[in-house]
Amino acid sequence: MAQPNRRVALVAALGALMFAAGSATAAPAPGDMTLGDPKAKVQMVEYASLSCVHCAAFNNEVFPAFRKKYIDSGKVHYTFREILTPPQQVAAAGFLTARCAGKDRYFPILDAMFHEFDAWSQSGDVRASLLKAGKAGGLSDQQVMACVADEKALDALQTRVAENVKRGDITGTPTFSFNGKAHVGPMTAAELDAAVAQASKK
Repeated sequence: MAQPNRRVALVAALGALMFAAGSATAAPAPGDMTLGDPKAKVQMVEYASLSCVHCAAFNNEVFPAFRKKYIDSGKVHYTFREILTPPQQVAAAGFLTARCAGKDRYFPILDAMFHEFDAWSQSGDVRASLLKAGKAGGLSDQQVMACVADEKALDALQTRVAENVKRGDITGTPTFSFNGKAHVGPMTAAELDAAVAQASKK
C-alpha cells in the first residue's frame, strides 16, 4: 500500500507508464463511489485494488450475478473503496482514470480494467490495457494520459487510500463489510448470500 512519503516514486512510475503524459485540467471529485439504493437494509463495502488478482477474479466471476441479484434489485447498497497494492502505479493509474471520467463512468472503467488484468499482467503492457479501459468509459487516449498525469488527483487518491486503510483496518484485499461486519479475502456466491442474509436480520 502506498504511503505519502512514497509519492515521488509513484509520480515517477506513473509518468514512465504513460510516457510523459501532459497535465490534466481538473482533479476528480472526492467521495465514495456507490451503486444501488442508499436506503437499502444491507450496506456493503468492498475495499479493493485494481492490481489485486483476487479482486479481479471477484469482479469478473462473482460480482455480476451478485449485482443483479442484490444491488440492482435494491436489496444492497454497494460502496467501492480504493486500495493500492503492488504494482501500485497500475492500480493508481486505473483509479485516476476512472475518477477523472466521472461518477457515471467510474464503474465501467473499473470493470474494464479488472477484465484487462490477465492481459497486462502477462504482457507487461499496462498502457494498452489502461487506454482500452478508458475507452470503455468514453475517454480518448489523450484524456486518459491527462488523467493519469494529474498530480492533484494523485494527492487526492493517496489521501483517500490512507483514509480507507484506516477506516476499514485493511490487512488484505479484497476486504468486504456488511453492515459493519468485516470479511477479509475473496467470497463465493454462497458466502455472499449468507453474509447478506445475516446482515438483513439486523
